[in-house]
Amino acid sequence: MASTLLVPSSAPTYLPCLRLTLIGSRKLSKTTTFINCSAAQASPPMDGQRHSKKHVAVCGGGIIGVCTAYFLARKGAAVTLIEKSSVACAASGKAGGFLALDWCDGGPLSSLARASFNLHRSLAEELNGPDNYGYRALTTLSLTVTESQQTGSKPSNKANSLIPSWVDGSARSPTTIGSTQTTAQVHPQLFTKTLLNKAVNDYGLEVVIGKVERVGVGEGGRVESVMIEGGRVIESDAVVLALGPWSGKFELLASMFRVSGLKAHSIILEPKEADAITPHALFLSYYPAQGEGGKPMDPEVYPRPTGEVYLCGMSSEQEVPDDPETVSGDPASIQVLKRVARTVSSHLGEEAQVKAEQACFLPCTDDGVPVIGELPGIKGCYVGTGHNCWGILNGPATGTALAELVMDGCASIVDLSRFSPARFGRPSA
Repeated sequence: MASTLLVPSSAPTYLPCLRLTLIGSRKLSKTTTFINCSAAQASPPMDGQRHSKKHVAVCGGGIIGVCTAYFLARKGAAVTLIEKSSVACAASGKAGGFLALDWCDGGPLSSLARASFNLHRSLAEELNGPDNYGYRALTTLSLTVTESQQTGSKPSNKANSLIPSWVDGSARSPTTIGSTQTTAQVHPQLFTKTLLNKAVNDYGLEVVIGKVERVGVGEGGRVESVMIEGGRVIESDAVVLALGPWSGKFELLASMFRVSGLKAHSIILEPKEADAITPHALFLSYYPAQGEGGKPMDPEVYPRPTGEVYLCGMSSEQEVPDDPETVSGDPASIQVLKRVARTVSSHLGEEAQVKAEQACFLPCTDDGVPVIGELPGIKGCYVGTGHNCWGILNGPATGTALAELVMDGCASIVDLSRFSPARFGRPSA
């Protein structure tokens, strides 16, 4: 059997610092066929290799795809990363980058999150994370903030030592919910690009910018190649689909399970006195002035070591557009975040420079659990998607687990059974 995978196309752009490879046309083996993906069934194990060095195509240049490609290449695979637009152009470039050791405890993500938090720490040591992508430990607070319609002086928070000095708005009820041992941060775009540069320069990973059209499967039901728009073919012993919210537009995956997109907004501010901002992540219960007594909003505030401050919130399920480069913030949501910023701190008010107004889509499954593992029905076809708001945290452990699955036949870093795509059942014929 074989499968036709439909991926939206866009004008190719790329990072000039990476080695870009455009694969020329190659002849398909006589036993290779391409069929419509909606009729395809999957199949797990990756038994045997046609070549001494396993060739793996990783589709998707976000944090899940890049982490998977990195750990595959480090384990000795010949890896081609295929991205239709530009690396880390969506949530992997626009997320907050917050990391937590134990916030997923008691749920299905617990072991994955703990393994990945520790991997982030070791990668930061290996790759000089503090300098290269803003890795640092944080103290994390929850605060209640009530917006006031009154203008003029703001109430003082000096009486409460837990509230950072730069939070000079109407904050109350501070609670420490994360310490420097249990919470940290990265700049997600810089982390993703640093990891990819390492894989390219040290392990020979190749990057292709192009639209994946089909996966070729041989007579034995095993993956043999990936076809790119224009007829170029990349021969592969295994394929990993790491398409984030665009998984829902990929017919093979959409025929098995649903991945929807949660649109989340964010702004990035540069305060005039950046040195005044301490490394405290803030999780807010924010009561707007016009909705006092109603349900609060839940914006988040992440100061970065660059001196910038990232604020996010205002999320809703929306249709995922075909082209990630066209995603932009809704003006009303952006204005709310700016209002939150100046209510929380005078440092984030009119004098702060607005560096970015943006939005991204988070990939969500119906059961709230990521999909990581082998697709039933196509030998050598794997998936990693549906990480919701924990994609940056769980990228390294997901990538490691998929690399182990492809190269060794099983994952040792974490038990993947809870994440298996087989939990959704097989699509009807």
